[in-house]
Amino acid sequence: MRVLYHLQFSPFSRKIRLSLAEKKLEFEPRLEDVWHPREEYLALNPAGQVPVLVDDANTIADSTAIVEYLEEVYPSPTLIGRSPISRAEARRLSLWFDLKFFDEVSANIVHEKLAPHLSRAVEPNSERIRIGRENLRRHLEYIGFLTDRRNWLAGEDLTCADLAAAAHLSVIDYLGDVPWELHENAKGWYSRLKSRASFQPLLVDQIAGLPPADGYVNLNF
Repeated sequence: MRVLYHLQFSPFSRKIRLSLAEKKLEFEPRLEDVWHPREEYLALNPAGQVPVLVDDANTIADSTAIVEYLEEVYPSPTLIGRSPISRAEARRLSLWFDLKFFDEVSANIVHEKLAPHLSRAVEPNSERIRIGRENLRRHLEYIGFLTDRRNWLAGEDLTCADLAAAAHLSVIDYLGDVPWELHENAKGWYSRLKSRASFQPLLVDQIAGLPPADGYVNLNF
């Protein structure tokens, strides 16, 4: 039995949901309240973070470790790449979005607009949101630069780099903060991902009292 402990609007959880779906691996999703983690969950991951994948007798925490595990145990279809250089590029870009994009964009926009809503914390900091939006434009330009020269972010094949980027952007897109109209190349890349079967379950997720922005669920946005 394969179980994924996750948080619906965590980009790291979404990356693993996309990875499992792209590899056509069935799993049971279980929501975990990271603000009030259960003792049983802390036994699986003492850090109390999501995601955690339990695959039969194997328990893997951290989204990067889970992606690597899935690639080794279920190598087809590959989400890392077919050559050493393509694998290196896929890993580099995955970390770009999980570290740099998260710190510069997600931690500002998502943390300020979404986390307070979920955890009933203080009001959002408008200055941090402004900074996040400015940083987002530079990242969208980089996505456009890459996809103007490649089929997907890391090369000719879809990889974990695309899934990581899309997972982070999907949360911000839910909030209506992605200026797609100013970044046509990035929009075209995201539209292709959004149209994949693996992406459809993400579009169903909603937060009570906070509906998605216009165009979030539309494939032609």
